[in-house]
Amino acid sequence: MKAMVDEKGKKEAGSGKAVEPARPRPSVMEFLAQVRTEVQKVTWPTRAETLTSTVAVFIMLAMAAVFFMLVDFVLGWVITRIMNLV
Repeated sequence: MKAMVDEKGKKEAGSGKAVEPARPRPSVMEFLAQVRTEVQKVTWPTRAETLTSTVAVFIMLAMAAVFFMLVDFVLGWVITRIMNLV
């Protein structure tokens, strides 16, 4: 199927919808300049915020480990009791 071009230079697909023309890729240097601009817009956390978040993650990790250890112990105990009945 051939794509048609309207008077504004936009290609039309077979369904009649206008398709934006492909933009040229930026050079590597332009890309790196854009990345630098975007990184400057980021609000980075402070050292204290990072430390607090890290400690919270480790606490939650320990709590999850204890929880799953207890669930594993209880289920193992229940299955052992059921198997001993048979």
